[in-house]
Amino acid sequence: MHTRERAWELLNEWTTSPSLIKHALAVETCTRSYGEREAERLGLNDASAAEFVAKYSIAALLHDFDYDRHPSLDEHPFVGNRVLTEQGWPEEIRHAILAHASYTGAARESHLDRALFACDELAGFLTACALVKPTKSIHDVEVAGVKKKMKDKAFARGVNREDITEGAELLGIPMEEHIENCLRAMQANAAELALEGVTASNQA
Repeated sequence: MHTRERAWELLNEWTTSPSLIKHALAVETCTRSYGEREAERLGLNDASAAEFVAKYSIAALLHDFDYDRHPSLDEHPFVGNRVLTEQGWPEEIRHAILAHASYTGAARESHLDRALFACDELAGFLTACALVKPTKSIHDVEVAGVKKKMKDKAFARGVNREDITEGAELLGIPMEEHIENCLRAMQANAAELALEGVTASNQA
């Protein structure tokens, strides 16, 4: 019951905003890539690795699933977490969702907690970087350009730069590596994210 497919259904049941759906997919893409890296580091076999990585996908897909209906700080992500508790979703996933928002007070203890937090703002920022390109293609986004845009406070001002920086620190990797990891993951999944751009056939 608590599968990636069910998480996708739940997200769509609660969310009508196309941009929020796309954001969930972008965050999933980045977070899942870190789950795959961690599964490999832990030496998990195929079945165990698939189950392990699925938690990363599910947490990312559902981290904002209640936001469309309950956008206030008093309600998000608390309302969603109560729903997930009632439906019996694993505590590890529910905790990661609580921990992605700094104001909840939930500690980022697990690798999943840290990965979801680290990817949330960055996925949105990389999407913004792609959409201002003439081609609107994630394939035309480069790490150096992303770093430059991060210094421009007028660009995507809704994105919390401090969270991106803290996320890289929590994962124990340099900022450049974190940006590149997420950028490569999103480029590999550009079609699903609708970020292949207007010249997608020439950008592969």
